[in-house]
Amino acid sequence: MPVAASAIYFLNLRGDVLINRLYRDDVGSAFYALYLLMGNMVDAFRLHIMQTKELGTCPVRQVSGCSFFYMRISNVYIVIVVSSNANVACAFKFVVEAVNLFKSYFGGSFDEDAIRNNFVLIYELLDEIMDFGYPQNLSPEILKLYITQEGVRSPFSSKPTDRPVPNATLQVTGAVGWRREGLAYKKNEVFLDIVESVNLLMSSKGSVLRCDVTGKILMKCFLSGMPDLKLGLNDKIGLEKESEIKSRPTKSGKTIELDDVTFHQCVNLTRFNSEKTVSFVPPDGEFELMKYRITEGVNLPFRVLPTIKELGRTRMEVNVKVKSVFGAKMFALGAVIKVPVPKQTAKTSVQVTSGRAKYNASMDCLMWKIRKFPGQTESTLSAEVELISTIAEKKSWTRPPIQLEFQVPMFTASGLRVRFLKVWEKSGYNTVEWVRYITKAGSYEIRC
Repeated sequence: MPVAASAIYFLNLRGDVLINRLYRDDVGSAFYALYLLMGNMVDAFRLHIMQTKELGTCPVRQVSGCSFFYMRISNVYIVIVVSSNANVACAFKFVVEAVNLFKSYFGGSFDEDAIRNNFVLIYELLDEIMDFGYPQNLSPEILKLYITQEGVRSPFSSKPTDRPVPNATLQVTGAVGWRREGLAYKKNEVFLDIVESVNLLMSSKGSVLRCDVTGKILMKCFLSGMPDLKLGLNDKIGLEKESEIKSRPTKSGKTIELDDVTFHQCVNLTRFNSEKTVSFVPPDGEFELMKYRITEGVNLPFRVLPTIKELGRTRMEVNVKVKSVFGAKMFALGAVIKVPVPKQTAKTSVQVTSGRAKYNASMDCLMWKIRKFPGQTESTLSAEVELISTIAEKKSWTRPPIQLEFQVPMFTASGLRVRFLKVWEKSGYNTVEWVRYITKAGSYEIRC
């Protein structure tokens, strides 16, 4: 359920009301007994929350059947009062977006003085951004098209930049508030990056204990007019829907199942549900189109085979073999392998077949760095570790996992690929599309 706020209050640190707006009258019965004792909801908030030691420990409190969601911004408390079960995350999201909106009108400042200097403007904005307790449009770009009154700015705030004014009616009713009209570029280009992070926990014997990929699609658009983009991926659902529409089987190739997909607000969800293609009118510049997660069929970029032998109480032998599994024409950049050693390490002798390695005393590990790691190759680290001999009984060494850091361009651990990226605009101009893939190490650990 959305917020359904009954009222919103702006209080100073003493609990005095600076400004308030009542949206619903459903808190009267719940607060009838409280009214008799304290007068109103503000007194309830001041007495039961502000004047207690629990202030700041939890931003959600219940008093006499009503919920108070409050947040402190500078020297102002913003309090939302709700009488029914409501979405708390949505309420705080509303507060954050509302504060950003006020700052855009007040020149970047939001405090008690800014509120006192802009009573009329704040009341007008509160009527627009919430209707009967339900959040509405909070985009500064759109609201400034028809609420043109300027706020009283702080002398230290930056001056607003002059921007061309687009068609307000189209922006408000056409649901494309993230893009203004009249954009024009000499060269129309689209940059698309698929960035993935691989998370792995592998046993010392090579069996995978936990593995998943978190990815995001980043875009940078420099397109004229109001273009419509259509993105096709090799996800299983999308390919099955395409074959169903075209009444023919899909071409052979790897398909993947995307989990936990979230989209930017520009994506047409109705068309995605029906056609399983990502259609959208992009914002101008850089933005995050979507995020996803993969839990099955992950292509691990590296295999690590560690062997650590403890020879008595003062010596250790360490052998680590790292093999790149991705294509021979690819390479990893900035590969770092951290091999743990005991805290009482006194001296190390390290040999590697590629890159450089040395003992890092502050991190208790052998730091092995390979600037460029080609695909389908193998590198080995061999080390002799001398430990400090102690009289006290030696405790067993709890071996931390080996950690990897890397970045592999033009490789995706999930196997996700862009099948097509189409740009349509009524003027029919030509566009240049750039697609790039990057896989990075998230929590990439191998037990030893």
